Amino acid sequence: MINWIKSFILKYIYNYYEKRLLNEVKKGKMPEHVGLILDGNRRWAIEMGFSPEKGHEYGYEKLKEVLKWCWELGINIVTIYVLSTENLYRSKEELDHLFKLAKKGFKEILESPEISKYEVRIKAIGRLEVLDKELIDLIKKVEEKTKDYSKNKLYIAIAYGGRAEIVDATKKIVEAVIKGELSINDINEEIFSKYLYTQGDKDPDLIIRTSGEERLSGFLLWQSAYSELYFMDVYWPEIRKIDLLRAIRTYQKRHRRFGR
Repeated sequence: MINWIKSFILKYIYNYYEKRLLNEVKKGKMPEHVGLILDGNRRWAIEMGFSPEKGHEYGYEKLKEVLKWCWELGINIVTIYVLSTENLYRSKEELDHLFKLAKKGFKEILESPEISKYEVRIKAIGRLEVLDKELIDLIKKVEEKTKDYSKNKLYIAIAYGGRAEIVDATKKIVEAVIKGELSINDINEEIFSKYLYTQGDKDPDLIIRTSGEERLSGFLLWQSAYSELYFMDVYWPEIRKIDLLRAIRTYQKRHRRFGR
């Protein structure tokens, strides 16, 4: 009985704090584009006594929840770091599980009422050619189905590396110059950004990384030049709505000068 009362009181306090924090955040300027580095799935699973694969599964379920929070808050663009080019060197067993989970995710997107409700346009970015045909086909179907949505955008960085993105953009620019489609003198930061995977879309205002690690690990290296960075000491599967709200509140309190 005493434990039940404690649980009730804690839940009441949490809900009260969440509502208060939400009201506070809604009064400030909301970031238009948020990048999420979903880190700590494996470590969380090991500490909980689960297999690393279970960590990714819990992380996937949490992702769906967090994305809904973002859309409800009016954050129009979200970029999620799902799989880096470096992650491709992990064990075959773990990669097979990750790709199986990715296929499940894209299949669910095709049937998801949330994607339609929030009118989310989805685009996968990275060296997609290294993925297997089934996954590539699913990605194409998702992109085709959501191509006319314009209210929100979701970039899924899979087989992605920031350096790789810059190299690929450079190759495309060189090719355009050779073909006479672009003059060397026309190349500037704005033109260069249009050759990136994000094709000149708005740079992230805020990048959040979970797990306590304080680095970008190659995430949106060009686009993050003036992003506000927020590192939280919780594993991705444990992230709560108040954690997201605190990150946004911190962002709102910072003064962004963009070097001026």
